Amino acid sequence: MTQTVLVTGAAAGLGNVIAKYLLEQGFQVVLSDVNRERAQQAADNLDNGQGKVLAVGLDIRQPQDFELALAATVERFGSLDVLVNNAALTLATPVMDITVDEFDQVISTNLRGTFVGCQTMGRYFAKRGYGRIINLASLAGQNGGTASGAHYAASKGGILTLTKIFARELSKSGVTVNAIAPGPMDLPSVHALVPEEKMAGLLQMIPVGKLGEAEFIAQAVALLASPQASFVTGATWDINGGLFMR
Repeated sequence: MTQTVLVTGAAAGLGNVIAKYLLEQGFQVVLSDVNRERAQQAADNLDNGQGKVLAVGLDIRQPQDFELALAATVERFGSLDVLVNNAALTLATPVMDITVDEFDQVISTNLRGTFVGCQTMGRYFAKRGYGRIINLASLAGQNGGTASGAHYAASKGGILTLTKIFARELSKSGVTVNAIAPGPMDLPSVHALVPEEKMAGLLQMIPVGKLGEAEFIAQAVALLASPQASFVTGATWDINGGLFMR
């Protein structure tokens, strides 16, 4: 069974790593980004000439954008099987300096975007009787964050709760909903948040003493996206080097 997956925020960063890995594993991949040109460029870079990559513009805050992306996916590949809610706005403004507008911007992108994706695609998956939703949360949503902003941490904590709510709602329809909560990854976004002079201190805080590998997150996504993952739902997989243990 060839599965089709939509990865939000897949033009760069972790989303792009996930999309690339899933393509290598035989998935048909829909790359989305709020900027369609960036999505198309990323798709062109990944396309191996087999026609298994589609680029779509998608503002995750808007239900109609998800509907349009779903329609384009079904037209191209016949169906959609997996949604990876990865797109997020990562800001590190000190909590006492965050404006209400900036707070709303991060919450509406990260938390509302995940809600809209789960709701829109969840309806479609439920009607089909099959689907996999994987939400990218964060260690910040579990421990309040260290380098990230309060609005980012709050949004990721909300994603953990939404994951449980949608898992319960969709469980009888053959649809699983799970989350992955990465700690600091060896990604440009993390290096942008943590200056080089502070990186050694961060690594000392991590029990395993190193940053995580983005491709391992992609491997976890692939496992949760598989048809065999039907007994895992409402779960959060911690991949954080031992920074948060439970």
